[in-house]
Amino acid sequence: MSDAHDPSPPRVRAVILDWAGTVIDHGSRAPVLAFVAGFAEQGVEITEAEARTPMGMSKRAHIEALCSMPSVIERWVAVHGEPPVPADIDRMYARFIPVLLALLPDHCAPIPGAFEAVQAMRARGLSIGSTTGYPRAAMDILAPLAAKAGYVPDCILTADDVPAGRPAPWAIFRACEAMGAYPMSQVVKVDDTVAGIRAARNAGCWAIGVAATGNRLGLTASALGHMKLEAREAQTAAAGEILRRAGAHLVVDSVADLPAVIEGLDSWLAAGARPG
Repeated sequence: MSDAHDPSPPRVRAVILDWAGTVIDHGSRAPVLAFVAGFAEQGVEITEAEARTPMGMSKRAHIEALCSMPSVIERWVAVHGEPPVPADIDRMYARFIPVLLALLPDHCAPIPGAFEAVQAMRARGLSIGSTTGYPRAAMDILAPLAAKAGYVPDCILTADDVPAGRPAPWAIFRACEAMGAYPMSQVVKVDDTVAGIRAARNAGCWAIGVAATGNRLGLTASALGHMKLEAREAQTAAAGEILRRAGAHLVVDSVADLPAVIEGLDSWLAAGARPG
């Protein structure tokens, strides 16, 4: 899409979007509910806050990370008499998948304004890719439902398609390869998780965090809308600060805000800015 002989000013060529909490499933509810249910089946309670901490990783790695938390280990030992072992993680992951797949049809609504923002970015000539920590089986459900609503990204890379999920950059590189998008300084990765932002930085592209609709707030659109303005602004700002500390170059409330941000990035690129 761009090379050393291209005389045009540098500009954003491609945007790679996450799925849950970024373009669908306001608050990234489906995976959290599946993680909480999976541990409950083992007689171990975990909080939503605990379930959200490793969000963005591949789902087996996510379960492994939860099983490494001291608070979760303590509760697990109280029930099972010893800490969780790899066989426990494998068993929970195998059970997690059908629970997640059953939840997805009820948690696939587009985030308000997200699909319209994608159309606006396509009108600017941008390629639109996607990556996700979901397995391919999940996207076999979600992608057709999103397509019916008008959202068809140029590529979909899942945790099953790469040797390691986020924060490794491999899915981003594969998406860029599929779209023919380079250099990385003209690629934008948008994500609502710390792991996703770190993957963007590891890939050397622009990292844009999504604060209000994503994992850190964890609220449906209705719940967010019913919050008092002061509390909503404070919690959104706190979520944004976590993403900035993870390395986000910019933070937006929602993907609906992206078209204006991309226009600003084009100006930065034309002035010589590069992701650092």
